[in-house]
Amino acid sequence: MSAVDVLYGAEVEIREASPDDAHAIAALYAWHVLNGRASFEEIPPTVDEMRARMLAISQQGLPWLVALYRGIIVGYCYASHYRPRPAYRYTLEESIYVDASMTGRGVGSSLLTRLIELCEQGPWRQMVAVVGDGNSNPGSLRLHKKHGFEVAGQLRSVGYKLGDWRDTLIMQRPLNDGDWTLPE
Repeated sequence: MSAVDVLYGAEVEIREASPDDAHAIAALYAWHVLNGRASFEEIPPTVDEMRARMLAISQQGLPWLVALYRGIIVGYCYASHYRPRPAYRYTLEESIYVDASMTGRGVGSSLLTRLIELCEQGPWRQMVAVVGDGNSNPGSLRLHKKHGFEVAGQLRSVGYKLGDWRDTLIMQRPLNDGDWTLPE
């Protein structure tokens, strides 16, 4: 499955990730781990570890998407189960990362639009975004608000990375009927 959006006059392809994408995804994420404010990891995962993460998401029947610009992976996102306990079974958490050179160009928006569309094809009713470094991450905050997420809470100074304390912003949006109806 693939979708194509127009980005500043050029096409951006959104498609399901494949195991062959693990190298590019690991490299893109490594930048965020080492330099960015969103990830709370401090050591970038290896390509094999990233491939294992991708497989785990796929085996759960959840989407992992990549964005390609001129054939190069410039972003990715995926949905995972929010928590393992059964009562959380209708809630997903999304994660999204865009190449630092491509932020503000609609890549994240194209990815998140498609991810939400796919997740609404399932039984899920809520999607949560855990935004690392919350209010100091205005691009992610804008992206999520644009796609219907609202701030549900803030965890202050829960991470310490690159020499300072980091907050986490919890954002949430309904999927399908949200909590307006009971799940089937």
